[in-house]
Amino acid sequence: MSDARLLDGFALEAAKVKAIADSFDQDMRNLEKKLRDNRQRSREIQQQIKERQSKLCQDLLPGKVSIGWAAERVGVWVFQNLSRSEEARNCYIEQAASRTLELPKDLHLDPWPPAWLHADWLALAADFELLTPWYSKDDRPFHVLDNPVRKDRVFGVPFMSAASWKGLLRWACRMHAGLHAHLRDYGGSLEGWKDPVWILHLFGNEKTEDKGFHQGALAFRPTWFSKIGFEVINPHKRKTRAGKQPIFYEVVPAGTSGQLQFLYAPLPGAADRDKVKPSKALGKLVDATQTLLTTYGISAKRTAGWGTAKIKTWKAWRHDTPCGEPLVGNSRGELLAKLSPARGAGP
Repeated sequence: MSDARLLDGFALEAAKVKAIADSFDQDMRNLEKKLRDNRQRSREIQQQIKERQSKLCQDLLPGKVSIGWAAERVGVWVFQNLSRSEEARNCYIEQAASRTLELPKDLHLDPWPPAWLHADWLALAADFELLTPWYSKDDRPFHVLDNPVRKDRVFGVPFMSAASWKGLLRWACRMHAGLHAHLRDYGGSLEGWKDPVWILHLFGNEKTEDKGFHQGALAFRPTWFSKIGFEVINPHKRKTRAGKQPIFYEVVPAGTSGQLQFLYAPLPGAADRDKVKPSKALGKLVDATQTLLTTYGISAKRTAGWGTAKIKTWKAWRHDTPCGEPLVGNSRGELLAKLSPARGAGP
């Protein structure tokens, strides 16, 4: 599509939104004047105001439109500085909070477990439920809220990226290996820290390290969430101990379920090269994963307690699991017992 046609489309959409905004503003002015002039009918007129606000949401965001499209439509209103932009924002918040969001199942965009597993590979998953809100800032330059949650550009589904999982789990594994004590002894500096061989085996070297560089044995997948909620933070001034500028955050609310998925797929001979036992490395990884989810949290604003979760079940798939059914454990101990090398091939 040419740039000219795109601009024509944006101009047409902006004109439609402006017409809706102007009509709403005029109707609200008339109703507010009626409310001032007819105090005896205040209850009836207030009901008419609510009905007009509800009609605005239907006009502005008709049908089951995607959340991404809804945000852009309301954004046209907000960035044109049209009157009553708060009412338009409220329509977006109402629409977003009431929806269950999913990737289109017929496109098979989130296949798990992998269709083929080598004898030395292991697919792992942890089903969890958020105990506190999850937040990661979206990279959209314009949005109706200052702090939108990260969402897929096309389908509007909130997600935590594979790269975020890898970074957080590498950090959690380092904490499990004694990083906390190192930082305490060296004044918060990483100078002198070296990853143990099991961490190098799982995650590989940092990109800045030239000597002995090799990729890790783990591959991660994004985690998709099905709900959007909203939180308000109202910073208080020290003198007045009151807040006047509440800050809205679009979040994935507590109670939402998710699944962490990662694949242990070492290159041939990687375990011998790194001189590690896969079973021990994976056991430490499971321990670090549990601590990350239940104690540290996986969200931005972790220091405020956001992003903690409880693990409901652990699942694992090997090449020899019958009919692709997973090995299920209600605890990390139960899962690791089922993954014992004595029980079959694989790690």
